[in-house]
Amino acid sequence: MATLTDEQAQLLKGRNFASVGTVGPDGVPQVTPNWVDWDGEHVLLNLAETRVKVRNIRERPVIAVCVVNHENPYQYVSVTGPAEISEDGAEEHMDELYHRYFGRGYTRRDEKRLIVRVQPKRVFARGFE
Repeated sequence: MATLTDEQAQLLKGRNFASVGTVGPDGVPQVTPNWVDWDGEHVLLNLAETRVKVRNIRERPVIAVCVVNHENPYQYVSVTGPAEISEDGAEEHMDELYHRYFGRGYTRRDEKRLIVRVQPKRVFARGFE
């Protein structure tokens, strides 16, 4: 398995957005922007259970995540690898992300949250020393 350098990981811990790619049942990629996080070993995403990405990951548990530095779009990290879905700590994690991206706590409690953990199998990065 691959890993990220500390500098690359900081990109995932900032207020940068990730382009997240999953594969639909017809084999067509589905790519959307998402908030992103890093736990020291996995790329983390927090998704509502009803999202298409969740269904795609459950059926085909491989994912691609590309995070671009919003201050320098020539610096980015791309990670691909197997993904697993968990409910454990998802609400608390959403609170953390909401604080990071919006500066306040998560208030929308009408949808079940899930954490997707991506184990980096391949890491490709540009713009780092």
